[in-house]
Amino acid sequence: MGAIETLSLAMGTAWTSGINLYATIAALGIAGRYEMIHLPPGLEWVMPPLLIGTACLLYVIEFFADKIPYLDSLWDSFHTFIRIPAGAVLAYGAVGEVSPVLQAAAALAGGLVATASHGTKMATRLAINTSPEPLTNWAASVTEDAVALSGVWLIFNYPLVMLFLVFGFTGLAIWMLPKILALAKRGFASIKSWFRGRPATPPIANPTGAPPTHSH
Repeated sequence: MGAIETLSLAMGTAWTSGINLYATIAALGIAGRYEMIHLPPGLEWVMPPLLIGTACLLYVIEFFADKIPYLDSLWDSFHTFIRIPAGAVLAYGAVGEVSPVLQAAAALAGGLVATASHGTKMATRLAINTSPEPLTNWAASVTEDAVALSGVWLIFNYPLVMLFLVFGFTGLAIWMLPKILALAKRGFASIKSWFRGRPATPPIANPTGAPPTHSH
């Protein structure tokens, strides 16, 4: 593997793991086991059948949980502690036998990229949950699955394109951080109100802004 391919594998898998970790591991494991791709020694741990089966099972669970309003946000919140470390581990394993400094740098960069993709996904889902209809959740979930699986394919077929996508997305996510945090704040308020059993925002009694009239 050349430098571009290695960097694409490290940052690409970190990015897709922030979107859908189980789809990423299952796709890597299946493709590596059946020799559709060549994984470096540091990522061969994704190839055992038991791990592939576990990743597939968890992907199926996530496939349904990810499409239920509010449950998807709870699932994402819990997976903050899984997807981001996993992104760092995947990036660390992808760079192979290099100096410890480069391995540590790859792990830190992978964690940052996974944080950007996971954080953007979680904030977007929180904002979507301010709408009561479930169709938007389904559309977002299917799109995320397609992006994660397409990303794994791009890593090995068009590594330079994948790098542009990853760094472009990460840079955009950092630049839009205030807006992403605002989306997350609004979504958390919606979830809190949902648990309390009342609308996230109080109804507007007089939307025209005209002074109230009193009948006699």
